[in-house]
Amino acid sequence: MLHDLFPPDVQHALDLAGIFVFALAGALLAVRKNFDVFGIAVLALVTALGGGLFRDLVIGAVPPAAFGQLSFFVTPLVAAAIVFFLHPEVQRINRAINVCDAAGLALFCVTGTTKAYEYGLGLTASAALGLATAVGGGVLRDVLVNEVPSLLRDREMYAVPAMVGASMVAVFIGLEVLNALTTGLAIVTTFVLRLLAMRYHWRAPLAWNRRSAVAEEP
Repeated sequence: MLHDLFPPDVQHALDLAGIFVFALAGALLAVRKNFDVFGIAVLALVTALGGGLFRDLVIGAVPPAAFGQLSFFVTPLVAAAIVFFLHPEVQRINRAINVCDAAGLALFCVTGTTKAYEYGLGLTASAALGLATAVGGGVLRDVLVNEVPSLLRDREMYAVPAMVGASMVAVFIGLEVLNALTTGLAIVTTFVLRLLAMRYHWRAPLAWNRRSAVAEEP
């Protein structure tokens, strides 16, 4: 299905771009946590590949794409090396990285959903794995640095746009209207929602009648 929507070379380039910006985000967090070079590389790899690795193991796509193609494994290491040597400069373009990260989120939630469906999962399960593909690496990253995963405290709505995009793809598949145009619509919708959430500081609702001003429990 993915090969019907995008040429293989284009799909591969988009995947590498998403992996690269996710790896940059993971490596920058490692620098802020004062990790050594090995920790920076590990956090870059986990952030970039964790979601796709989880998806492939669940659907039985073995060996996972992260290990089947050398470029998928090398790209996060390149990003880690860039951050290791140039992290002040990379940090200064953090806004641009966030925009690229939003694009990666949009791409991965869509490709994750379609790949899960190709391997025989139902529409709901495919959308769930699409979400996991997009945010799974970030969850593993946060666990490794001993932070509450951002998925559980969705400040500036990170998971919600991915959920919307994955759900749109599942609906399009169910209606048998998934094509390059509708796929692009799901990607753009996810991307725009994420940018708007960052711009206006949107967040997912808290528990009913609980004000955001109430201090969070440790």
